[in-house]
Amino acid sequence: MARIAGVDIPKQKRGVIALTYIFGIGNSRSKRILEKAGVDESKKVSEWNDDEIGAIREAVGSFKIEGELRSEVQLSIKRLMDIGCYRGIRHRSGLPLRGQRTKNNSRTRKGKRKTVANKKKATK
Repeated sequence: MARIAGVDIPKQKRGVIALTYIFGIGNSRSKRILEKAGVDESKKVSEWNDDEIGAIREAVGSFKIEGELRSEVQLSIKRLMDIGCYRGIRHRSGLPLRGQRTKNNSRTRKGKRKTVANKKKATK
């Protein structure tokens, strides 16, 4: 298993797909990295030699990825919450923040349903 930026990359996958296992690297960025390193996109990770892995590590080093990127995202969210803008308030209350409806959906953000019992009507 190749280890790049502290992440174990699967050997059996193609290089383009394998690099997307690193947080902050998507499909287009992985293609750019392999192009910069001079490695063929269709080559599997198991076929990479040490020189190619070194070149890929060097190319990946120029991007903000993994821990550094995660902390930057968290700081951005914290800033929104601190200034009290709409998006920050939605983050704080755990609701969707991009205009989605919340009456029926948004279970991913809200979590499991909390059933509220009906009030019993008084008998006459």
